[in-house]
Amino acid sequence: MEALLAITIGALVAAAVYLMLSGHMFRFILGLVLISNAANLTIFTAGRLTEGAPALIAVGAEAPGGLVANPLPQALVLTAIVIGFGLLAFTIALVKRAWTTLGTLEADEMRLAEPREEKK
Repeated sequence: MEALLAITIGALVAAAVYLMLSGHMFRFILGLVLISNAANLTIFTAGRLTEGAPALIAVGAEAPGGLVANPLPQALVLTAIVIGFGLLAFTIALVKRAWTTLGTLEADEMRLAEPREEKK
C-alpha cells in the first residue's frame, strides 16, 4: 500500500511542478492545490498505515488496549487542509486582483503590462 501511495505522491508532485512552471496563473493555482494534496498524503503515509481500532481508552484503563490507529498524522493532515484552503483563498484573491489590474494572467505579459485604470 505504501508503494502505491509513493507513486501517487510522485505523480502529484510532478504534475504540480509542471503546472506551476507553465507561466499561467490559473494553472499555478491548480498546481498549488496538487502539491498541497501531495504533502497531505506524505504526512499521512509517514504516520504508518496500520489497520486498527480508534485510539479510545476504556473506562479505568491508562492506555488503549490492542492495536490502535495513530491519531497524530490525521490531526496534522486536518490542520494542513485548513491552512491549504486559506492559502488557496488568498491566492485566488491575489490572482483576481492581478486580472482586474493588468488584464492578463500570463506571467510574461504581467511583467510588461501597464496597469489599467480601475472603474469605480
